[in-house]
Amino acid sequence: MNFISTRSASPAVSLSQAIAAGLAPDGGLYVPEQMPAARALQAGDSIAVTAAQLLQPFFAGDPLAADLPVICSEAFDFPAPLQPLATTNDHVLELFHGPTAAFKDFGARFLAASLSRLRAGQTRPLTIVVATSGDTGAAVAAAFHNQPNLQVVVLYPDGRVSPRQAHQLGCLGGNIRALRVAGSFDDCQAMAKQALNDAELQAQVPLSSANSISLGRLLPQMSYYAHAALTHQAQHGGLLNFVIPTGNLGNAMAAIMARALGVPLGRIVLATNANCVLPDYFAGGDYVPKASVATLANAMDVGAPSNFERLRWFHRGDDVALRGAFQSFSVDDATITETIGARYRQFGEVFCPHTATAVHVLEQLRRSGEAAPLDHWAVAATAHPAKFEAVVEPLIGREVPVPPALAALLERPAHAEPCAPEYVALREKLL
Repeated sequence: MNFISTRSASPAVSLSQAIAAGLAPDGGLYVPEQMPAARALQAGDSIAVTAAQLLQPFFAGDPLAADLPVICSEAFDFPAPLQPLATTNDHVLELFHGPTAAFKDFGARFLAASLSRLRAGQTRPLTIVVATSGDTGAAVAAAFHNQPNLQVVVLYPDGRVSPRQAHQLGCLGGNIRALRVAGSFDDCQAMAKQALNDAELQAQVPLSSANSISLGRLLPQMSYYAHAALTHQAQHGGLLNFVIPTGNLGNAMAAIMARALGVPLGRIVLATNANCVLPDYFAGGDYVPKASVATLANAMDVGAPSNFERLRWFHRGDDVALRGAFQSFSVDDATITETIGARYRQFGEVFCPHTATAVHVLEQLRRSGEAAPLDHWAVAATAHPAKFEAVVEPLIGREVPVPPALAALLERPAHAEPCAPEYVALREKLL
């Protein structure tokens, strides 16, 4: 299978080439030249097996095809359980059982396993440039740590990630370098994209990306939606609907693509924080990127979601059809805190701020009748609440136990270099 740019000004490439490049030369995002036919998948398999079956058409004819089952086994060696919530027919898909306690461990580990094979025998190291609003950088850093011929430069907005997130970003050392940027996530993302499009820089320092613009992260994220939906259908029958907290739109894009491949997913609703670019668009406004606003759900503090370009491409630029296919809702900080406290008091449930945005949206869908009583819904739980103890613990009145893998990272010393929010500053550091 070949992959093309959303901007149609770059030649088609193989999947390995798309993964290695990250971003297309014309600045667009890689997408399949055509979506493969629906896949016949079955419940009862592990996530790794489901992933290999789901992804096989995308890898057809690619140098990585023979290694796909092993790559999936390496990447998906932790669970993503679908757990019932206290409210009837509601569920939570726990995506935080990986090494850095966030859903991004799935895609980051898959990408690292793929690139380590593609770079075998290379003498020049490949530098992964990743902008993060919180969780992406930690997942990528952990996945690529000590991988030969691979280096990682993480850019994060100084003061706009939680203390434990910041610690994760700077605690590994070795081939991992953390830059704390005196700006917003949008500044970090713009700097990373500019580096990837700098041909003169690339000639001296080969670069790639590990943000959700990378197919090597996006495609494997389809797997946990497929596994959850198949498991649910086998147990309950019918389709599983999802509310997905989203910032850069990669996690939701993975669910959308999985559904297009025949995975038994029903409606997909997008939950954002106060950064309301997507809700404004789906309510009928123009798509207008804005400066991001700092919120309690910081990993979603995105004012220009990159994957919107992919989403619009998949709908052939038809804004009417796209707006008719999805709903998106914005949740402010006051509602996030109220949701975390109320769900704990009523049901003993503990959520991170990002998951709480989706829980609130689901509550609203239930109250309004838009979610039928007999329909089954799930919320994507994107991070463990222990990563946001400063927000969560005062609201529930107790400590949140820290998962062992996260605790091990927090015990390591951490260091991050200061960086101005300007491309010239990043370029100098990369050189």
